[in-house]
Amino acid sequence: MTTLYTAQPHVQSLVDNGEFSLTAKDFRIIATIMRSDAGIALQENKASLVYSRLAKRLRALGLKSFNDYCALVVSSTGHDEREAMIAALTTNVTRFFREPHHFEHLQTIMLPRMIANAKQGKRVRLWSAACSSGQEPYSMALVLLSLLPDAVNYDIKILATDIDATMIELAKSGIYPPDAVSAVPLALRHRWFVPIDDGAGSMRVTDEVRAIVTFRKLNLIGDWPMHGKFDVVFCRNVVIYFDDDTQSAIWSRIAPLLDTEGVLYIGHSERVAGPAALTLRSDGVTTYRPIKVA
Repeated sequence: MTTLYTAQPHVQSLVDNGEFSLTAKDFRIIATIMRSDAGIALQENKASLVYSRLAKRLRALGLKSFNDYCALVVSSTGHDEREAMIAALTTNVTRFFREPHHFEHLQTIMLPRMIANAKQGKRVRLWSAACSSGQEPYSMALVLLSLLPDAVNYDIKILATDIDATMIELAKSGIYPPDAVSAVPLALRHRWFVPIDDGAGSMRVTDEVRAIVTFRKLNLIGDWPMHGKFDVVFCRNVVIYFDDDTQSAIWSRIAPLLDTEGVLYIGHSERVAGPAALTLRSDGVTTYRPIKVA
């Protein structure tokens, strides 16, 4: 790891806002780590974003330059800061019922069969593969509970994973400010949320909702411990940050995890490509199902 870094003389900066200087060499070191550790492809046109997000880390650590910061994150003692850097540079844009057509498809097309299977004692599994602060998997749970209020009594579970441990802890709490909860339909909000006394009007999802969702830290380009099939996979608005080869690899790993009647939902600007495109067919807007072999 330490081969990434050598002390550098003064060179021209990509970004210099007076406080710190981010050089092309600094940027390459950071981009290399993001690519190797998180699969995220950073181009130099993102230099200002990198500067603005990591300048906060430099201040918090009392460092004087990005040169010093790069020395830290590639060092043998820099693991924790390396993870903090990845978290700082990971985009966490999410909201309840984002891209609502997917939740409509889940409610009207997928869940009736899945609920029937659950009532026959069968295992039902859903996966939110980049859950951020939890709004996506909780939205999945709310749709399920709107059709099956006692879902906790059946073998139905939602796995929610993300690379950012801080986001996972936030999601586990199930607490959201009023502007976030406002996106939840009123009937669901009244049934499955409770107010908390924080002086800000925040609300928490009920224990019944939280009981259905299991949160775990997982790197999509790392090891996946799951072995069983999924009826539903939400992998939305995350692979757009990966290069083409990594995107193809992700789709190829998800495809065999889908049940034969399962479905994959992806982001509005994403498309399944690579070998997985031969095994998945379109089933609506950014919705895919396995191709059945005759």
